[in-house]
Amino acid sequence: MGYVSAVPPPRSDADSEPEAPGHRSARRSVAAALLLGTLGATVVLLASGRTWARGTTAIDGDALQLAADGRAVTGLPAALAIVGLAALVAVFAVRGKSRLLVSALLALSGLGAALSALFGADGRRALDAQAARTTADTAAHAAGLTQTTWPYVTAAGALLILAAGLLALRFGRGWPSMGGRYERDGSARPRRVAAVDPDRPEDLWKALDRGEDPTTDPATDPATDPATNPPADPPADQAR
Repeated sequence: MGYVSAVPPPRSDADSEPEAPGHRSARRSVAAALLLGTLGATVVLLASGRTWARGTTAIDGDALQLAADGRAVTGLPAALAIVGLAALVAVFAVRGKSRLLVSALLALSGLGAALSALFGADGRRALDAQAARTTADTAAHAAGLTQTTWPYVTAAGALLILAAGLLALRFGRGWPSMGGRYERDGSARPRRVAAVDPDRPEDLWKALDRGEDPTTDPATDPATDPATNPPADPPADQAR
């Protein structure tokens, strides 16, 4: 007569429950934050290298054309974009209050980059400095200043970084962490035991390196095997 185990069989992937709406929302917010943050930082770094302002200065009675790119006008947007990229990666490496602080840093870097791009859009100081260097006259100034659209493109990219930081502040608690060994509920993830082919010596060595017994069948549960765990003897009164 066979024995029936009270231990339920392990659940397969097909028997798993459908993904919870909260998990789907967390995945969408992670994807949106990564897209916004990466795209925003790329736009800021590229737009900071473009010409922000143009002007002219007089030298020997002639008009000399001047031009200043974003990094000459202000280096803050590019620097804060790099800080934002680092914070975007660090969000997934920390948990708890640390994640909240890193998310705030991400949002503040985007806000600071946008404000610095807007306040430094005219480029007057950069053009005046260029005029002084070109004419070798410290009293030289730039005239006929004109602005391009690149400062505002930089500010738009910075706002994308800000949006990524706000998403991290709002939904970051439910995001996964890099290299996490445990699930969100704190329980350890089930360990997968690879099948070992006794005819392949390399499989035996790999199993020994993992600390497994290569002579044990992974499909056999010793706790439920009748051969290793025989049923207890019935009480003496029931045996009579």
